[in-house]
Amino acid sequence: MALKRSIGLDGIRYKGGINMLSWRLHRWSGIGIVLFVGLHMLASLSTQVFGSSYLADTINSIYMSVYFQILVVFIIYFHALHGLRVILLDFWPRFLEYQKEITWAQWLIFIPLFGLTAFIMLLIHFSAG
Repeated sequence: MALKRSIGLDGIRYKGGINMLSWRLHRWSGIGIVLFVGLHMLASLSTQVFGSSYLADTINSIYMSVYFQILVVFIIYFHALHGLRVILLDFWPRFLEYQKEITWAQWLIFIPLFGLTAFIMLLIHFSAG
């Protein structure tokens, strides 16, 4: 038996702190990426097989929404930056003692990067009409 104690759901319970929040967001953003790719494949398949179907048109209208595109940018930026943080900590374990500082640095990079991108996307969206 690999584990002599029963952990249950306590292992994934929110314990507070910036690192746990980043961990949770990383997992949810990964699920979001999988759902996005799956829906994209479903819409593409539906368009190829049935032509312009109601399902494909509905999914494509969701994709064309600027708010959905901003959500996708949020998910991709966050997942990529957090993944780089995880890679950094995996390859250089001496940085583990600075884990909280690296997490704050990740957020300090993410917030302006995402904010500027979202601002530009909204600016283009509202000025195009």
